[in-house]
Amino acid sequence: MNSFGVMMALAFIAAGFVAHWQFKKRGVQPDFIYGLLIAAVIGGLLGAKIHYLILHPDEWPGNLLSGNGLVWFGGLFGAIVAVVIVTLLSKQRLARVMDAGAPAVAVGYAVGRIGCFLRGDDYGVPTSLPWGMSFPNGAPPTIVKVHPTQLYESAASLVIFAIIVWLISPRLKREGSLIFAYMVAAGIERFLVEFIRTNTAVAVGLTQQQFISIALVLIGIAGVWWFETRGQLRYSPAQVALEGTTRVQTSKAAVSSASARGSRGGAKTGRR
Repeated sequence: MNSFGVMMALAFIAAGFVAHWQFKKRGVQPDFIYGLLIAAVIGGLLGAKIHYLILHPDEWPGNLLSGNGLVWFGGLFGAIVAVVIVTLLSKQRLARVMDAGAPAVAVGYAVGRIGCFLRGDDYGVPTSLPWGMSFPNGAPPTIVKVHPTQLYESAASLVIFAIIVWLISPRLKREGSLIFAYMVAAGIERFLVEFIRTNTAVAVGLTQQQFISIALVLIGIAGVWWFETRGQLRYSPAQVALEGTTRVQTSKAAVSSASARGSRGGAKTGRR
């Protein structure tokens, strides 16, 4: 496995740890993360590949099973679809799960972009700035110093993580808003970094990724407004703890009841 594959695996693992932490805070069963993470990996990789092949139809079908050619936005949308499906089928609270996923995606993206940097792809335009870097073994290779936009995005995503966890989340009153707040931040970040990326403009000087970013920001703003005005009120930490205690007590009571029925059944069988 190359460095890109290693960092991609670490990205999903890091996202899983963050989601597990957030599940505990939001009253979602922490063990639910395992199935959800598998769904996110499958949906994310499938979506990233489909988006790439849409952008590069000439590489179909040769690139279909290749580890090359993955697009972030396609991966994000694919993972979201997979997570929504699994969450609904598991009858978990979708709004809570999606909010817990927002910081997880931010951390996963930050780690994943390090993989892009190590591989030498997704870099920016030439620059004379002192931190400009060349990628002679990159994809494609360049001996000219360019913006290491992979590192810019990694750092920006960690900043977004900190902002949504410690600044935005405490100020949101209802479930379902945080994931949309993340969409706004991620859309702004990608829109800005595209100005120093090498992607080709498709209209009015903007790239396809920038148009997707604009849509992401607008959807995010609408989503925050909708859920903050109509969504269910968030549980306080005390309510989450109480809900967890109640769930444990209910589970213990069910086990005790089943054991008692089993004991009575055994006693009756013995008397016969």
